[in-house]
Amino acid sequence: MSGRTRLTVCAFVATLMAAGALVPLVETAKWLVQAAFLLGIQSGVGALARRVPLARILTVSAQLLVTLMLLTMAFASEQALFGLLPGPEAVQRLADLLTAGADDVGRYAIPAPASDGIRLMLIGGVLLIGLAVDALAVTFRTAAPAGLPLLALYSVAAGLSDGGAGWLWFLLAACGYLILLLAEGRDRLSQWGRVFSGTSSSSGGLAAGLEGSSGPLAPVRTGRRIGAVALGIALVVPAALPALDGGLLGGTGGGTGKGTGGGTISAVNPLVSLQNNLNQPENRQVMSYRTNSGNPEDFYLRIQALDQFNGSEWRPSTRRLKDVPDRLPQPAGLGSDIAVTEIRTNISASGSYQQTYLPLPYPASEVDIKGRWRFEPEGRTLVGDDGQTTRGVRYEVSSLVVQPTAEQLAGALAPRSELAREYTRVPGSLPDVVLKTAERVTKGSANDYERAVKLQDWFASGGGFRYDTTVTSGTGTAAIERFLKDREGFCVHFSFTMAAMARTLGIPARVAVGFTPGTVQADGSVSVGLRDAHAWPELYFEGVGWTRFEPTPSRGTTPSYTRQDVSPDDTNDSALPSAGASAAPTAAPSASESCPAQMRRQGECGASAAPGALDSADPGTPAGTVVLVVLGALLVLVIPFLPMLWRLRARAQRLGSSGGRTPADATARVMAAWRELTDTAWDHGIEPDESQTPRKAAARLVRLGKLNGTAAAAAHRLAGAVEQVLYAPEPVAGAGSTEDVLAVQAGLRASAGRLGRLRATVAPRSAVRVIWAVSEHRAALRRRWMDRPGREGWAARLRRPSRQQG
Repeated sequence: MSGRTRLTVCAFVATLMAAGALVPLVETAKWLVQAAFLLGIQSGVGALARRVPLARILTVSAQLLVTLMLLTMAFASEQALFGLLPGPEAVQRLADLLTAGADDVGRYAIPAPASDGIRLMLIGGVLLIGLAVDALAVTFRTAAPAGLPLLALYSVAAGLSDGGAGWLWFLLAACGYLILLLAEGRDRLSQWGRVFSGTSSSSGGLAAGLEGSSGPLAPVRTGRRIGAVALGIALVVPAALPALDGGLLGGTGGGTGKGTGGGTISAVNPLVSLQNNLNQPENRQVMSYRTNSGNPEDFYLRIQALDQFNGSEWRPSTRRLKDVPDRLPQPAGLGSDIAVTEIRTNISASGSYQQTYLPLPYPASEVDIKGRWRFEPEGRTLVGDDGQTTRGVRYEVSSLVVQPTAEQLAGALAPRSELAREYTRVPGSLPDVVLKTAERVTKGSANDYERAVKLQDWFASGGGFRYDTTVTSGTGTAAIERFLKDREGFCVHFSFTMAAMARTLGIPARVAVGFTPGTVQADGSVSVGLRDAHAWPELYFEGVGWTRFEPTPSRGTTPSYTRQDVSPDDTNDSALPSAGASAAPTAAPSASESCPAQMRRQGECGASAAPGALDSADPGTPAGTVVLVVLGALLVLVIPFLPMLWRLRARAQRLGSSGGRTPADATARVMAAWRELTDTAWDHGIEPDESQTPRKAAARLVRLGKLNGTAAAAAHRLAGAVEQVLYAPEPVAGAGSTEDVLAVQAGLRASAGRLGRLRATVAPRSAVRVIWAVSEHRAALRRRWMDRPGREGWAARLRRPSRQQG
């Protein structure tokens, strides 16, 4: 096995051993088999490209192109051209999968299910790391720095797996790197023998030879240093990376520290996973509960509140955490004259639901739960501490059912100034259409309560909005403007847009994230599934506190305190959900086979619920257009490299042949080497002078190219060989012409600057010979055409001026 082949195999093995650290992150390891197969193809393409040989940059480019085609074939074959070439639809499919994979990473706990998005991220990441390792260790022959991408792969895996990837995976990754270093060391040691043999025994013997070979030892010392740094970073980096526990189904980052008043909470935005939850093919249960509530249709389970709007997203504020008190404090803003009923609920989270925030009915007054939990007073949420999650927990909650009347909400006093400042803040990038639309919809309202109800009714019924879970998610100002224009979206769009409009009207608002009531089971318990995930706005009224509103059509229930002022005429045309069977949890599924009751209850039946459904009127991009676009792109990418490709091919032909055994073959080999030497000098800025003898041409090349030592001797030696085959009575071609050309080329590259070397490689001047050859070929064809029998008279007639007969 050759040195490069051994390095290729070792780079492949090292990448797979480091990728093993990713195995604990997902439920199955089948993706690793697919990654190994695709990585083998990628490595094989690199090995073939290096045997051609291609330039280093072209080798890496070819591997990158093949990697894209492999990923397209594996994950977007239906959208690709011929199942392999990545057209616009295939690229969009891969982008969608990456987005879904990022959402899944933020939603699922470890081990996460191997969804298509997560598999694409894992396999694509392994292939990119493998490409970097192969390029560094094999293509550029520097195996020591190849440990950095291997370190990155292991560190990401260790950081995501909350507590490290384990000593076994670290040992495997380190062994893979050492195998790669040993393979390169063996390859270098195989070349040291020539260095030793060239050392004079009279000047120090073997010791002198070792001193003279300090160049090959330098990469070994560099490898040791990089290896030590890599091992140190691999132990430190995992502690700085977040765990894979974000989103609705995974932890979002909990508080740190212990003791009263200690720790803060700064969570990721859970809205990113809501859309995927709503579009899950199976409504997997995340929890179940039993409650003595008299109005189960109003029993929302709240995870957290998003109270900061920075223009690009809604997100929770960073808050101080406290120990969980025996009884939670009175809700902010709740007055003593508001009717309140306390209820009890027993909740059981499933083993697959692992999240840092504890789902609670709002406002909870007492929580009986075991484990390490902290209390965030502003949002009235419980947050897991020191790795505590909801996975499999059972807890009992006492909560308040606040029942304000319309009159009490309408007569609410102005909120406190500090609260109003915090919860009515909107970014400067918010489009003017938001405020103008809010003022138009609420025109004629006497108070904030009437404005809030009109906004809710406008979204739910009067504004012509359509519920659609396939609309692109987003919580920034651009998404709000798009939602108001297109008037289609799901709960995320309705909730954050109504909250933003309320803030522009001076009403304190925030967005709550959690679950709708769920589905009643035959045993009396209520099951809450993935597709019960929901978001809704909460508006603040002094004397009542934070109050739920429901602008999303066909989801949840409209609060009773917002329905009292609706006239009968409006009700007939309203699309508001009623408190009947369509909105309340049902006791049994429908008998309809075409649409389950759960999906019909959520408004997901029909064309709008089909994820990725396309309009039948859109024929899509024609296949011919895709072919032309792909071919045009390839042509644009290839044309600038044509001169370089020609030079590579010409050099390989001139120097690659071992030649025949006849004197004529030896002569041709020497002349080909001289032509290559002349063109190499031309590429580096030394134009050829055909009027000079080989001896003078070599002297000129040495002078202008600033050659000395080995390179200068090689140029003169090759010039002498040319004179031998041209002028000697009995030509004798010497050996070593290829080595002489390579020595001169190394000398020219060493004396040229970085820009000169790049110009000589990418845009060689000698490539103009192609144009000359084409011109000569055309002239020869023209001469042969003109010399054909019968053509001479025809050509003469063309040259003779025509004469008119009178």
